[in-house]
Amino acid sequence: MARVAVQLTNFTGGELSPRLDGRNDLNKYSSGCKTLENMIVYPHGSAARRSGTQFVAEVKNSAAKTRLIPFEFSTTQTYMLEFGNQYIRFYKDNGQILESDVTISGATQANPVVITATGHSYDNGDEISITGVVGMTELNNKRYLVANKTTNTFEITNVDGTNINGTGFTAYTSGGVANRVYEISTPYLTAELFDIKFAQSADVMYITHPNHEVEKLSRTGHTSWTLADVDFTDGPYLDDNITTTTLNPSAHTVGTGITVVASATTGINGGSGFQSTDVGRLVRFGDGYGKITAVADTLNFTMEILEDMGSSTASTNWSLGSFSDTTGHPTCVTFFEQRLVFAGTKDQPQTLFFSKSGDYENMNENRGGTVADDDAIIYTIASNQVNAIRFMTATRTLIVGTAGGEFTVSGGGTDVAVTPTNILIKKQSNHGAANLDAIAAGNATLFLQRAKRKIRELAYNFDVDGYLAPDMTILSEHITEGGITQMAYQQEPNQIVWMTRDDGELIGLTYQREQQVTAWHRQIFGGSFGSGNAVCESVAALPTDDAEYQVWVIVKRTINSVTRRYVEYLNGFDFTETDNTTFNFLDSQLNYNGSATTTITGLDHLEGQTVSILADGSTHPDKTVSSGSITLDRSSTKVKVGLPFTSLLQTMRLDAGAANGTSQAKTKRIYDISLRLYESVGVEVGPDLQNMERIPFRSSADSMDTAIPVFTGDKEIEFRGNYETDGFIFVRQTQPLPLTVLSLYPNLVTNDG
Repeated sequence: MARVAVQLTNFTGGELSPRLDGRNDLNKYSSGCKTLENMIVYPHGSAARRSGTQFVAEVKNSAAKTRLIPFEFSTTQTYMLEFGNQYIRFYKDNGQILESDVTISGATQANPVVITATGHSYDNGDEISITGVVGMTELNNKRYLVANKTTNTFEITNVDGTNINGTGFTAYTSGGVANRVYEISTPYLTAELFDIKFAQSADVMYITHPNHEVEKLSRTGHTSWTLADVDFTDGPYLDDNITTTTLNPSAHTVGTGITVVASATTGINGGSGFQSTDVGRLVRFGDGYGKITAVADTLNFTMEILEDMGSSTASTNWSLGSFSDTTGHPTCVTFFEQRLVFAGTKDQPQTLFFSKSGDYENMNENRGGTVADDDAIIYTIASNQVNAIRFMTATRTLIVGTAGGEFTVSGGGTDVAVTPTNILIKKQSNHGAANLDAIAAGNATLFLQRAKRKIRELAYNFDVDGYLAPDMTILSEHITEGGITQMAYQQEPNQIVWMTRDDGELIGLTYQREQQVTAWHRQIFGGSFGSGNAVCESVAALPTDDAEYQVWVIVKRTINSVTRRYVEYLNGFDFTETDNTTFNFLDSQLNYNGSATTTITGLDHLEGQTVSILADGSTHPDKTVSSGSITLDRSSTKVKVGLPFTSLLQTMRLDAGAANGTSQAKTKRIYDISLRLYESVGVEVGPDLQNMERIPFRSSADSMDTAIPVFTGDKEIEFRGNYETDGFIFVRQTQPLPLTVLSLYPNLVTNDG
């Protein structure tokens, strides 16, 4: 027999693949874990319980998928955008943007409730929030849909369309304000949302989708947003016509209603002539250009001349626009060296379209004159395969990912700007990319490989004088099983790449290239969907005023037997925070802060759910939400209510050195263990999930009517394990309290016989 002391001093290996169960020869084995669930690995080595999520709002239509997209006007003015079926809703300062204060002057005790609000201007189906009603307080702080509106009245229903029955409500006395949820219309259908790509400059965001014209989202105020088609200036165009086909316009000066007749269909849309899908397409003719407004047949169309074409004589000197419903629209967009760059239409999948320098919507290549350095550029990547461009990322060079490989675009030298005459494209690797925007993280680009299972790190390597793209999932390939659907980068306070998995699990990659930290972890949100776990469908990261990044998610749950999709964000957690009342370790959480009470209302989004509670910093028995409220066992002034989740850390098999080598595969018993904790309370430890022991934190010096203070230091406990060959250690937190594990020090006895 041999007594052995083991040190597990960091967890920067993250959750490792089950296929590495016997690879104790790997350096990462000693810092890796078999399970990291609802835990986050920090670059310095500790593993901490993730914060819970704060409930913000239900999406407009919980029956359909939605997507989150960040909008960053500046470091202090940021918005989260909810893209749904042909709409956008907006969020700022942790809440949903509302508009149009409407004064309420009456509410009936009827089924349905009828609201009186003179000149309200609402439409049927508008979603509103009601606050400040005196008397019929049951209406306050809830969302409704407008129905059967008249000039001065409207009925209200739940967001699912069921009537609000006010027959049992208290009588209306006075006051109240209604606010409409602010939204704008878009052309994007539900099935198209996750193929949207975007690039932003100040208060303008350019949005691409292969089925739609390039859109420009502009902000002039919190409740002043517009979405409009981009009207490109003179281009981009396909190659000049080389056939004998002529176009004959009825006029050449600027104006509308100009008719154009083609002599043949040759050279027009592959010989099929003009199509109805060409409406809106640019046509360059002679010295000018115009836009097609109507198509009569394959040889005849009507156009608006935007720049004098110089002649109305039939000519072969013409070309058609590159972007149209016929040829397809760009799939990718980014900014690079003061140019707006588009890429990847249906007919030109490997082509890059650069705007003029500093003039983002001007695509004039200046084909007929002397080419200037700032002219627009059209360039097609030459390769042995025709593979569509999937992403573009601007670094010191422009990184372009296609379905077949990765390329760099530059001006041919260090710090040499790209011009029409010096553009240089070099292939760097042959992995191929999925149709998902890459992430620029420091001096590297992280992209998803074509099969959606591998994350690769594309970065310049001085040894090979080129770019390498190692696989970041090689030691944790199980974690991306099913494929990745979305990625977001949280830059502060810690560098974490968040990804949604096809099955709805949120996974994270703690990534700090300088320290060679790549630690994977999995996050499972509280609540359920159907018979399984809650589903995370979208993730986005957004900087906040305090310079940290906030992670937003859309979570799908079954609530009271109905599918609900909620917009939520991960609460921040300050490692130096010792005030228990500020802890946020519940999902879909809402907070109460006020005078002492036993009744917590406003929990309609958790109707029928068993919720966990933190009351004045102490855990409270679980309650079931009924009629949007719960009743506490004791009066409290600061209350957190939400769905519980479990945080779990499971080590790899212990690899302590026995008298004659490793302890793996040898009979052993862990007889005690020391946990080095930081600002933690309420932790369980054990050899398996059926034999967990809660570590005591309350001492005789702690008052029984106050919350248990958080603890920093070592906790030594007797371990309840038996003699076995595995030697796993489980650390678990089920309460809405913090847990940060700095290191583990188990003592064990091995059988060396």
